[in-house]
Amino acid sequence: MPETRADSVDDDGDALVARLDLIEDQPLAERADAYAQLHESLQARLEDSDRRGNG
Repeated sequence: MPETRADSVDDDGDALVARLDLIEDQPLAERADAYAQLHESLQARLEDSDRRGNG
């Protein structure tokens, strides 16, 4: 059965929660760097989506 857009969003949400859980388990200094990397990744994804007209 093909994956629907809603399924893809759910998978993305699950992946984000898993990534946040991993970040939260890190020491504070590493956590700050990991959150900064996550922010950059999400920002790039959002900007790419806007460029493609999917936003």
